[in-house]
Amino acid sequence: MSAVSLNVLGPARITIDGQPAPAELLWRKHLALFVYLARSPRRARTREHLIGLLWSERDEKSARHSLSEALRVFRRVLGDELVRADVDQVSLAEGAVTLDCDELAARSAAQDWAGAARVATGDFLEGLSVPDANEFENWVAGERLLWRTRSVAALTQWAEAQLAAADLGGAKTTALRAVELEPTADAAARAAIRALALDGDRAGALALADRLAAALHERLGTEPAPETRRLVERVRDARVGRRVVATPEGARPRAPLVGRGAELAALTGAWHRARAGTTVVVLIEGEPGEGKTRLVEELVDRARLEDATVAASRAVASDSKVPWAGLGSLLSGGLATAPGITGVSPEVLLALGALSPAVQVQFMPPQGARPLDPAVAFSAALRSVSEEQPVLLALDDAQDLDAETAGVLPRLVRDGAGRRVLLVVCATVGERRAAWLDELRAQIGRGIAGEVIRVGRLDRAAIGALAQWWLPRYGAGDLERVVRRVERDSAGVALLATAMLEAVALGFRMSPDAPAWPGERHTLVDTLPGDLPPAVVGAVCLRYRQVAEPAQAVLAAAAALGERFNADELARATELARSDVEQALDRLEWERWVAVDARGYAFAAPIERAILLQEMVTPGQVRRYRERSGR
Repeated sequence: MSAVSLNVLGPARITIDGQPAPAELLWRKHLALFVYLARSPRRARTREHLIGLLWSERDEKSARHSLSEALRVFRRVLGDELVRADVDQVSLAEGAVTLDCDELAARSAAQDWAGAARVATGDFLEGLSVPDANEFENWVAGERLLWRTRSVAALTQWAEAQLAAADLGGAKTTALRAVELEPTADAAARAAIRALALDGDRAGALALADRLAAALHERLGTEPAPETRRLVERVRDARVGRRVVATPEGARPRAPLVGRGAELAALTGAWHRARAGTTVVVLIEGEPGEGKTRLVEELVDRARLEDATVAASRAVASDSKVPWAGLGSLLSGGLATAPGITGVSPEVLLALGALSPAVQVQFMPPQGARPLDPAVAFSAALRSVSEEQPVLLALDDAQDLDAETAGVLPRLVRDGAGRRVLLVVCATVGERRAAWLDELRAQIGRGIAGEVIRVGRLDRAAIGALAQWWLPRYGAGDLERVVRRVERDSAGVALLATAMLEAVALGFRMSPDAPAWPGERHTLVDTLPGDLPPAVVGAVCLRYRQVAEPAQAVLAAAAALGERFNADELARATELARSDVEQALDRLEWERWVAVDARGYAFAAPIERAILLQEMVTPGQVRRYRERSGR
């Protein structure tokens, strides 16, 4: 018996023992009959039924002759063992024909969304029409609706899985395939809108939302679902650094997140638990440049597109000397303007106003109100906000938190047990270890629900995936040589590996192999920045030279100004127009030179600031930038 494969999703295709079927089997009514039999219960139908399906416009004698001729073609091409016919019935042998739509159903039932998405290649019998066979046309219409629905569901599920794994390119492609199949598919459109927005294509996301609304109105007379409308509003309200970032004009795409699948899954799992009603703490630890901030950004960007309150902040070393700076930064970073904040008492508002100017601007507590303890007031605000929406609090570079904030974090979590809150604490490990972080780590999983995520170095496979993304035209041999060199010089540090690969993509040529770095019995921390390999330093310097001249000046001034800086200071330091500085900062943030929160900008990677001060910015420039800025 021949092995026959029948693809009906998309343009019909038949293969017999791996070879294309003869043209006569693909004649319109022959193909229609074969597909119909293959999709029939027990793959059998009566002759009368088949004649009524495809030849109802003919007289009985002509119709029976046409059916017999079709069966003769089937037997000659497929063999008598596959095609069985008697006086009353026609059937196909069990197991002799495999259909891609059956595979789609089986993979979907097993929740193999990647496999199901590979099969979902188009509409059922795309392009096939038999105008003089109304019954067949009605059947095809029903099948198309059935398999389009199943295909869109599978593609949407796979797109969501790709989003969860930070594969934005794959998620965009998959979700847009689903929308192409069914322009009114709300869930698929939401996945595509999120993928586009997270990848920086805010205009594309909003354009897709407009197309969805138009399709729903024209075809169904309805509007997008409420969750879709809320998502679109969040994308429309995007602000650089505080919402999803729109790609600056002419900027390169951001490199994908690789080698962090398990860590991202743990982080998103904690967020799902928090959204379900559990207060959760996640402590993320790692050495400088290993990708802690990027991991947090992936979650924060997604949460900002959901019905959630997000408050994010980044500490710098000087914050450790300012009491309650950490709580104040979370208020300024999103909590002060969250739904539900107005439900707190005047005393709470007064205490919060002392912590954050954002609260003072939004609300004026009545005279005579007596402020509460900052920790008590913050806890009350968190309780009120979490009753409205799930809350994500993200504290980056938490090793630099003030002692007051650090001391109350475990208490805030215990007091808030059962609320919809996730607290993410991201800290650099090194020689200077904060005792409160050790205490928090010890309590997680015991008195506090949550987990500790240790971000480590990238392995060769992850560096290889990054290299393929940055250097798509490289052959296997050249790619392997680059990966081997990058692995040695970067020691698997994500920041350095990415900088080196970007530099190679820009034309950087590395010198012959250097000794492995860091040296034996040396850590990453105690070799920064002076002992970095020349290839790493050269790669960062080349990235700097590739930045446009106004942005170079802004970056140099930022390195000179130190831990935290704002657009006004940079405009004075560089003597550039404020608008030019803001445009440069957008580009620098997109390319991950700088990070931003409500209190200003800071270098995303202090390693790169140290290299610029060492190699690219002279002491005289540093002095002039500081004098002009007023520092």
